[in-house]
Amino acid sequence: MDHRTQGDRMQLAQWLNIDFPLIQAPMAGSQDSRLAIAVSNAGGLGSLPCAMLTPEALHASLQEIQAETRRPYNVNFFCHETPTPDAQREAAWRQALQPYYDEFGIDPADIPTGPGRAPFSPEFADVLQDFKPPVVSFHFGLPAPDLLARVKSWGSKVLSSATTVEEALWLEKHGADAVIAQGLEAGGHRGMFLTDDVTTQIGTFALVPQLVKALNVPVIAAGGIADAAGVKAAMALGAAGVQIGTAYLLAEESTISAIHRAALKSEAARHTALTNLFSGRPARGIVNRFMREMGPLSALPPAFPLAPAGMTPLRTQAEAQASGDFSPLWSGQHVNTSLGESAAEITKSLAQAFAA
Repeated sequence: MDHRTQGDRMQLAQWLNIDFPLIQAPMAGSQDSRLAIAVSNAGGLGSLPCAMLTPEALHASLQEIQAETRRPYNVNFFCHETPTPDAQREAAWRQALQPYYDEFGIDPADIPTGPGRAPFSPEFADVLQDFKPPVVSFHFGLPAPDLLARVKSWGSKVLSSATTVEEALWLEKHGADAVIAQGLEAGGHRGMFLTDDVTTQIGTFALVPQLVKALNVPVIAAGGIADAAGVKAAMALGAAGVQIGTAYLLAEESTISAIHRAALKSEAARHTALTNLFSGRPARGIVNRFMREMGPLSALPPAFPLAPAGMTPLRTQAEAQASGDFSPLWSGQHVNTSLGESAAEITKSLAQAFAA
């Protein structure tokens, strides 16, 4: 599939062998295989986030998907480089969190360190080889050439996220079959990987036409799209399809907490911001007490993905008291609570954009 076919709104659907050019965004920590299965069975492309899974858990999840759907699905991985732990930086972060530890009676000496998210690796590739998923997508770039070649050898189509024209061109040059244009409105982690400068990040409807003009591979719009009208607008700008995240957080199949679900349905969801406090990397979430008091972007958190270790006990204690003050309440800038209760209903509502 090439740039010349993007004028046909159903080309991406045909290429992916799905009913609608609609992809459910993979959301690590907020879903499991059930959401992916439901979206795929409804005619979209369901996605399984794998960054927080062990190879064993990945194998089990893929077995579940293949047992419950015969439709195409996507598996998603991060491509970050695991940093070397910095004891001095970790100590400074724990010191900054000390007043909150005191508030909840937490002893920081009892808190373990270590990453909570793993990048794509040969071990994950070994698992995938047995399943040969139809689509494999990546965040934060692409894996090493040898790993990418393995994925492509199975016939899997490769997608990856870009937040700038430069990133999109890099992805196309290095083997992505299609590029997800992740606008600034999108919830969760920014897919930025060529720069740490958040001022380079632009909105979806500014990014999409620039990528359509610059690339010879399909462009998939993501960020701030929460209804059929938004889907139509993205397609009118030349997108070959859309990727939807926040809307699916409200599906009954998502695994978010009751606190997170209530926040998405409240007026608090009108105010989101990019923050690196929860993971060490910029991600969009609903502004809460911790973000307000620490400032949403800070030089203090350890490098991604080491920051969550220090935050986890605070989140656990606060959520036990029915508070989301220390939780990453991921959300895009447009929350729509009227699409339906189930993933199938949400998919059907969004797919109205493709009705004749």
